[in-house]
Amino acid sequence: MTHGADDPRLLPFDYSLPDHLIARYPPKDRDGGRLLDLRDEPADRLVTDLPDLLSAGDLLVVNNARVLSARLAARRKSGGAVEVLLLRHLPDADGTLPAMLKPSRRLKPGEILDIDALSDASIQLVEKRDDGSWQIIVQPDPMRVMDAVGALPLPPYFGRDAEEMDDERYQTVFASQPGAVAAPTAGLHLTDALLDRLRARGIEIAAITLFVGAGTFRNLRPGDLDRGELHAERYAIDETVAQAVDRTRDRGGRVIAVGTTTTRCLESAAIGDGRVVAGPGETRLFIRPGYAFQVVDMLWTNFHLPKSSLLMLICAFGGYERMMGAYRHAVAAAYRFYSYGDAMLISPERS
Repeated sequence: MTHGADDPRLLPFDYSLPDHLIARYPPKDRDGGRLLDLRDEPADRLVTDLPDLLSAGDLLVVNNARVLSARLAARRKSGGAVEVLLLRHLPDADGTLPAMLKPSRRLKPGEILDIDALSDASIQLVEKRDDGSWQIIVQPDPMRVMDAVGALPLPPYFGRDAEEMDDERYQTVFASQPGAVAAPTAGLHLTDALLDRLRARGIEIAAITLFVGAGTFRNLRPGDLDRGELHAERYAIDETVAQAVDRTRDRGGRVIAVGTTTTRCLESAAIGDGRVVAGPGETRLFIRPGYAFQVVDMLWTNFHLPKSSLLMLICAFGGYERMMGAYRHAVAAAYRFYSYGDAMLISPERS
């Protein structure tokens, strides 16, 4: 059976990255990263240059999802350790939550797991699902348990557990809606001071919510490519955001998406003429080369993993040859990659 990472359809989206270019820790200052300016020919700049690269009348849209402290250390009655990653904090109607458990091979429905460092809390295993996840019940309350003893679920490529500084630095300064299990990392660069400078230049700022799911950490599978769909993620667009997009269109400004999560949210809610409809929704949108963007005029993003849906998205936006060339430039210029890494500002591929 072909694994996703070995699927020949992903080979064009592979690139070589030296291990030392993976940013396992954030820069000293939140806005202290570098910026690869891809509005035209590649130019090496700084994150703090962003206000000078946009225009009055533009709209910057951020994702205000807050990462849950969703990783729990649990233990079987026999003493064996089990790592629990909650995939949501709001239970279904039957009181169950989806979760990933590791190791899970010997676990059985009906088992009760104790939660380390919290004597009055427990996890009941209800059912193992076809995709390998579990339905579980967290007692007494999932959010209380996460707040008390949960840890941030850092990406696997960090190769380390969450530390105290991650509690601040792996959240954006505008993170206000709890529910994500991974950060919308393009927004990690933005500080209150940088946002104030943007507003002072006449750039409007609006926030959507898309709860990044655990699927963002797994390799693409052949079924994803066959269906042209990704894992489902919940989003919400407030009426004020839809109105901000309308105003931007009316005044001839551009919609700049901060991150691929914001991009997928806006494009999922597109209703034509570059506008969006307000409301909650769920998206499985898989953006890859050939996709016609309807809302997003410019993209601010980080550098993404090889053979990933996110790399395919930016190739769809900026053009395959242009983006893969930009990645080669970034490697040669020793940019820092992935969640705590440097940023790009991308204009769309010219027709």
